Amino acid sequence: QVRLVERGGDSVQSGGSLRLACVASGLNFRLFAMNWYRQAPEKEREYVASISAAGSTNYTDSVKARFTISRDNVRNTVYLQMDSLKPEDTAVYYCNVVYANRNYWGRGTQVIVSS
Repeated sequence: QVRLVERGGDSVQSGGSLRLACVASGLNFRLFAMNWYRQAPEKEREYVASISAAGSTNYTDSVKARFTISRDNVRNTVYLQMDSLKPEDTAVYYCNVVYANRNYWGRGTQVIVSS
């Protein structure tokens, strides 16, 4: 069974940094693209970043040059380094993988950025 567990969320001031981590189990991690999404209060969940099995990365425009996604295939972990955080980055951040044509999600980790 695929399981995703996020950690690293916290409350920080504007301009600060956080590093989120998502540990995956139940799949051959190195073979799958991994994604980060976020959901702000009263808003729909939105795509943030992704990393392919080969290590290619993509980002939504609002986080480019501030966030960095990476992966450690030994630790079955995907990371999201978030720098220059803004209040509009406040959200619950979710890890995601598509496995056997099904979306799997973690429970999320809360990030709060105060001005």
